[in-house]
Amino acid sequence: MEHKMFCYQCQETAGCTGCTQSGVCGKKPDVAAMQDLLVYVTKGLSAVTTAFRKQGGEIPAEINHLITLNLFTTITNANFDKEDIVSRVHETLDAKRALLAKVHNADVLPKAAVWDGAESDFAAKAATVGVLSTENEDIRSLRELITYGLKGLSAYSKHANALLQEDGEVNAFLQRALAATLDDSLSADDLIALTLETGKYGVSGMALLDRANTQTYGNPEITKVSIGVGKNPGILVSGHDLRDLEMLLEQTQGTGVDVYTHSEMLPAHYYPTFKKYPNFVGNYGNAWWKQTEEFASFNGPIVMTTNCIVPPKDSYKDRLYTTGAAGYPGCNHIAGGIGEEKDFSKVIAHAKRCAAPVEIETGEIVGGFAHNQVLALADKIVEAVKSGAIKKFVVMAGCDGRAKGRSYYTDFAKALPKDAVILTAGCAKYKYNKLNLGDIGGIPRVLDAGQCNDSYSLAVIAMKLQEVFGLDDINDLPIVYNIAWYEQKAVIVLLALLYLGVKNIHLGPTLPAFLSPNVAKILVDSFGIAGIGSVEDDIELFFGKNGETSSVTGDMLMGDILRQYPEAAPALMECGMHCLGCPSAQAESLADACMVHGLDAEHVLAAVNEKLKG
Repeated sequence: MEHKMFCYQCQETAGCTGCTQSGVCGKKPDVAAMQDLLVYVTKGLSAVTTAFRKQGGEIPAEINHLITLNLFTTITNANFDKEDIVSRVHETLDAKRALLAKVHNADVLPKAAVWDGAESDFAAKAATVGVLSTENEDIRSLRELITYGLKGLSAYSKHANALLQEDGEVNAFLQRALAATLDDSLSADDLIALTLETGKYGVSGMALLDRANTQTYGNPEITKVSIGVGKNPGILVSGHDLRDLEMLLEQTQGTGVDVYTHSEMLPAHYYPTFKKYPNFVGNYGNAWWKQTEEFASFNGPIVMTTNCIVPPKDSYKDRLYTTGAAGYPGCNHIAGGIGEEKDFSKVIAHAKRCAAPVEIETGEIVGGFAHNQVLALADKIVEAVKSGAIKKFVVMAGCDGRAKGRSYYTDFAKALPKDAVILTAGCAKYKYNKLNLGDIGGIPRVLDAGQCNDSYSLAVIAMKLQEVFGLDDINDLPIVYNIAWYEQKAVIVLLALLYLGVKNIHLGPTLPAFLSPNVAKILVDSFGIAGIGSVEDDIELFFGKNGETSSVTGDMLMGDILRQYPEAAPALMECGMHCLGCPSAQAESLADACMVHGLDAEHVLAAVNEKLKG
């Protein structure tokens, strides 16, 4: 089979002459090849650690961290530095070699576990281990779905590790699942089960990070964040690593240098601990893909703590610093591992030589609606739902991007009925978080929980509302899901939601390119996964014509009723229709379902439509 390169930016096959989706990846073929090899040897090491655990052995923390950081290094737009990736391949082979000597029956391990090449062998080996090296497209698709989910899980784990938090079960599963993607004896059904198990541990990984962040920095609270600038020189911080930001803030006290967040780092402003720093002045700019213009006008140095890096322009490349899993050739890298104090003095000295940022906008944005804060407002929210002031919540989480099709999310937010509230986490919010959408009885119509790292809050909020309303099924909540798909952390969030039983999630602008037709069909048939249409069609799908709830009729299919009017589910169940989740039940009309259950169709219709009127 002819080996083709695989684009880590958009998850599509390409010749790496440029990203086919957004034009911003910038990874060269040799860098992408070394990423392929790093993933391969990391899977091999994971097969060894899994075998060693089965013998009763204990894996050292540094090896767990190595595997986690390796995966994070290959996540979307994190590291473009070939030398750094090659160095990580060597480090992984060294660790595997030492541990392999302690494993019994090593001859039954997969080839990746025993491969040990010199650097002169790396390029040739990389050409044989890319994602398209598996012939069966369904097996390949499921392996990639799992691998991308594990990359997202590695990101959550790495940030928790930076705050000295660990979960041994998450580490063991991540490595076991990586090893399983090498196992040719596993069937598609086996891999589907592993995919859902990945979602289970995704919930655990998100909970671990949430606990690490809140125990260290306090629970996020409603906060107004300035989007203007001050008169002092500044340092701009992007990525997701709160510990890096904390160290930088500590080292800039009394220096006359201000600190700003960009894109992914915005949620740091919501944590109480960071509010004690007087030079932590605001957020500069918008989503990650706008950095080429916004970094230029910032004037000061930029610190990328993780993804997402866009290949920098010469006008500011000398001001771009990386740390942790992030890297870009020709840019300065700040060293320091887990538990180590990083030295940002070079960045601070650089900032002092720079002019203050150029103001690109003014005003404030409001955020901080993580689960603890939203649950503090639970009584108010429940009353608004019961009174009909809030008819539906719309989860619009996920990722932003440059593609013109993503303007859909801005237009969709503008078109939402006035009684709908957006729940968001991730940089997708930059499509609408500066719109004046108002509030409902003091409840803002955009409840921003934070970044993709804070997606756990959306799951907790949904589960708590399910409990408050006394519902047996999370899908009976008045919540619809319209999520912007992009990179690997979006995969683990999706798998976590599927594990929690959430159905009828819409993904856009397109479904993930690495899903084979058969795997996509499984997701559609089993979980109701769907794409997006036009704004007008989707508003009608979710809310009825003109954004107003219309009547349910007896000839409507049960599946369409539940997707378009999830709040009808409690009324249907009260009438005695308890098998709403059954696939066959969703394919029959309400009238036929009533006949099967021996129910009076007119009585059920009246009850449902009365419920929809609020």
